[in-house]
Amino acid sequence: MNDLSKSSYIYMRYLFLLWVFLPALTFAQNKSPYQTLVWSDEFNYRGLPDPKKWNYEEGFVRNKEPQYYTKERLENIRVENGTLRIEARKESYPLQKIGSAHAQWAGQSVAGYTSASIMTLGKQTWKYGRFEIRAKVPKGKGSWPAFWMKGANNPTVKWPFCGEIDVMEYAGKDSTQVYGTVHYADSTDQYRYEGKKPSVGAPYEDFHIYAAEWYEDRIEFYYDDLKYFVFDLAKAQKGPENPFQKDFYLMLNLALGRQGTMAGPLSDEILPLTYVVDYVRVYQ
Repeated sequence: MNDLSKSSYIYMRYLFLLWVFLPALTFAQNKSPYQTLVWSDEFNYRGLPDPKKWNYEEGFVRNKEPQYYTKERLENIRVENGTLRIEARKESYPLQKIGSAHAQWAGQSVAGYTSASIMTLGKQTWKYGRFEIRAKVPKGKGSWPAFWMKGANNPTVKWPFCGEIDVMEYAGKDSTQVYGTVHYADSTDQYRYEGKKPSVGAPYEDFHIYAAEWYEDRIEFYYDDLKYFVFDLAKAQKGPENPFQKDFYLMLNLALGRQGTMAGPLSDEILPLTYVVDYVRVYQ
């Protein structure tokens, strides 16, 4: 073998080794320091969500959304075949509970749409860690599934002062994108939000991992292995207080859109919708 051939051989071997080992090196560099599983629901049972882990929101809750969140109703939320299924339906459902903040429903005796929303408030809260879900979002104009977090002081501290971390939102009107967003009040008590919505193709076609890694100084957002957004917690600092340095709880829900919301107006033809969750895990 002449010198030129040797050089070419060595160069090609170098490229081969780089191609083989670079992904492993990149993975090692990006490996999360949060490796200890401290809480999870793998949904390896049947029936309603585990009452030791989840509570319910009930009624018309926020954003003047059209769906009524039911409590402990299998038609709207159930565990089967190793997954959690949250189902939004078009149906006439007798109203059980209407808060004063939802006066637009006054005088109505039935809701036209139902769905479900569960949370760990009253069961479990955390400060810092990796919060991960593997899920398949439902496609359609007006579909609005989410995996998110709110400050555990929310019952007494109003939003946005309690802070909100949207690990994943999917808006049916933007079917190729997912959202990672942080909501808070700045040092002047003005509402602020910051986030990104990467184009990821067709997330509704399969299961994907949505995660947030929450540190003392930042929150990192992931779609599968893609880190697409980092939020600096200093932006939410107000004197010695920062909502993102306090305990938060988890939420899972399937909302429906209307005109003026990020999910867009609802198309009844897409109903029923099903948001399928393989697992929820918390690492610290």
